Formats: sequence, C-alpha cells, structure tokens
Amino acid sequence: MRRVSPQAKYLAQIILVGAQVVGRAFMRALRQEFAASQAAANARGRTERPQSAAASRIIGISLQEAQQILNVSSLNPEEIQKNYDHLFKVNDKSVGGSFYLQSKVVRAKERLDEELRIQAKGDKEKGRKAET
Repeated sequence: MRRVSPQAKYLAQIILVGAQVVGRAFMRALRQEFAASQAAANARGRTERPQSAAASRIIGISLQEAQQILNVSSLNPEEIQKNYDHLFKVNDKSVGGSFYLQSKVVRAKERLDEELRIQAKGDKEKGRKAET
C-alpha cells in the first residue's frame, strides 16, 4: 500500500476549502441577484396598473421601454403609427436594416397598442360608472 505524502494531503485540503469558499460566495451572490431582481419586478409592478403590469410581463417589454423605442412621449395613436411605420421600414432587412431592431419595433408597437386598449377599456368603465 502506498502512502500519501503530507504535501499532497495539504494540497487536497487547500483545494477543498477553496472550492467551498468559492461555492458559498457564488450562492450568496446568486441569492442577492435574485432578491434584487424580485425587488425591481415588484417596484415596476407597483408603478403600473395591474393590467398594464400584466401586459408588460406577457409582451416582455415595459411601457416606458416601448415609448423609448418608438420615440413617443404620449400615447397618441397617430404618432405611434407614424414612428412605427418609419422605424419598421428603415430597419427592413432588404434595405440593410436589422431584423433584431425591427422585431423590437414590432414588440414596442404591440405593447403600446395593448396599453391603448387597456386605457380605452378603463375609460369605457369610467363612463359606465358615471352614468349610474
């Protein structure tokens, strides 16, 4: 039977302890990142109405991001459509544009259209409440 040298034993212990330290640090960083992500999602959810927050989750883009992509400050359907048409055409792959950017423009338009639909539904419900 072959004996293990004391140096090899120490080296194995050092590697094992080092791996444990790195593993713990990684898990701690992972937990912190998850907590920060949850806090950001909760904060975003509180600033938007429940329907709007749900639309952001489903479409995968926030209202603010959609407005930035289409370069609109208000939910004006004409301005949204005008900017969408321009950006969609400019980013067409056949004219040297980017399919990725074109898809971001489409998602932004979908998100703003959904927000307009939510607002119209809310206005309709307010009208009914005022009648009663």
